[in-house]
Amino acid sequence: MLELVAAFICLTTLLTYVNFRFIGLPPTIGVMVTALMFSLLLQGLSFLGYPGLEEHVQQLIGQIDFGDLLMNWMLSFLLFAGALHVNLNDLRSYRWPIGLLATFGVLIATAVIGSLAYYIFALFGWHVSFLYCLLFGALISPTDPIAVLGVLRTANASKPLKTTIVGESLFNDGTAVVVFTVLLGIAQLGETPTVGATAMLFAHEAIGGVLFGGLIGYLVYLMIKSIEQHQIEVMLTLALVIGGSAMASELHVSAPIAMVVAGLIIGNLGRNLAMNDMTRKYLDGFWELLDDMLNALLFALIGMELLLLPFNWLHVLAASLLALAILLSRLLTVAPAILLLRRWRTVPRGTIRILTWGGLRGGVSVALALALPLGPERDLLLSITYIVVLSSILLQGLSIGKLVKHVTRDEPAPAAQAGHH
Repeated sequence: MLELVAAFICLTTLLTYVNFRFIGLPPTIGVMVTALMFSLLLQGLSFLGYPGLEEHVQQLIGQIDFGDLLMNWMLSFLLFAGALHVNLNDLRSYRWPIGLLATFGVLIATAVIGSLAYYIFALFGWHVSFLYCLLFGALISPTDPIAVLGVLRTANASKPLKTTIVGESLFNDGTAVVVFTVLLGIAQLGETPTVGATAMLFAHEAIGGVLFGGLIGYLVYLMIKSIEQHQIEVMLTLALVIGGSAMASELHVSAPIAMVVAGLIIGNLGRNLAMNDMTRKYLDGFWELLDDMLNALLFALIGMELLLLPFNWLHVLAASLLALAILLSRLLTVAPAILLLRRWRTVPRGTIRILTWGGLRGGVSVALALALPLGPERDLLLSITYIVVLSSILLQGLSIGKLVKHVTRDEPAPAAQAGHH
C-alpha cells in the first residue's frame, strides 16, 4: 500500500511540475491534461509493440478504488477546505439562487438529463432502464468548481458570480450524492417506495447532515476558542473532518453536507472569534496545501483512468449528445434562479451564460458512476460519464475565462457599477 501511495504521489508531482514548467494551463486542468497525455503515450507505446509500461501503470491504477477514495475520504477534505474560505455574509446575500441551484436545480437536472438519456440510449440501441437513466442524471448533475475558480479569478469575475458558483457547488455535491443514494437504494431493492418514504430518506440524509455538521462544527469552534496553541487548533480541524466523516457514515447522514456546514462555521465563527493571527495563518496554509495536493491527485487520477475504462467511438458520439443535454438542463436550472434574483437586485449581464457554461462536471460524477452495481449498464454509464467529464473540463474549463472577459468587456459601465451596490 505504501509503495502504491508513494508511486502515485511522485507521478502526480512530476505531472504538476511538467504543467507548471512547460504547459502553463490552470493547475487542476493542466494536471489532468498531462495525465491524459501520459496515458495516450503509454497506449501509443503499447500499439507499437511495447506494452510493458502501460501494463505496469494499469496494474498500479487498478489497485486504487477511485470511488471509495473520493467519496469516503477526499471529498470531505475538499469540501471542508472549500467552505473554510467562503464568507458566510456573502453566501447569505445570494442564498436564494444558491439554494435553488443546489436543491431544486439538482432534482430538475436529474429528471431532465435522465429523460433525455433514456431516448439517446434507445437511439443507439442500448436498452438502459429509466431508473438507471435517472441514476445517470443524478451522478452527472453536481458541478465541480475546482477547475473553473482559478480561471474566474484571473478573468476578474464579479463577486456575486464567484459566490454563486462556489456556494452552489459546495452544496450540490451533497444533494446529488443524497439523490443518487436514494435512487440506488430503489434500484437495489427492486421495488419503488412511497413518495413519503423517499422524502423521509432524503430529509434524513440532507437535514441530518446540516444538523450534524452544525453540531460538530460548533463543538470544535468552542474547543479552539478555549486554547491558544495553533498546532493543536489545526489538528482539531483535521480530526473534525476525519472523525466527522466517519461518524456521519455511521449515522446515515450526508458527510459532504456535514463537512460544508462545519467548514463554514470554522471558517467564519472560528476565524473571526476564536483564532489569533498566527492560528489563522497556519490554518490557511495547512488547508490550502492539502486542498492543492488532493486536487492534483484527483485530476491526475481522472486523466489516468483512461487506461482502465473500456469504450468505443459510439460511446464518444452518445456522450457528445448527452453533453448537449446536460448544457440544456443546466440552462433550465440556472435561468429561473437568476431571473428570480433580478426582481430584488442588479445582476451583471451575462450571468446566465457564464453560470450555464461554468457548470463543469468533475471527479464526483466519476466516483458515483463507479459506485453503480456491476453489470453492462454500469460499464456503459461509467464510460460515458468519463467522456462527458473529460470534455467538460477541457472544453468548458479552458474557455470559461474567455467568456467571462468577453461578457465583462461588453458590460456597460452603469450596470457594472450598479452591481457593486
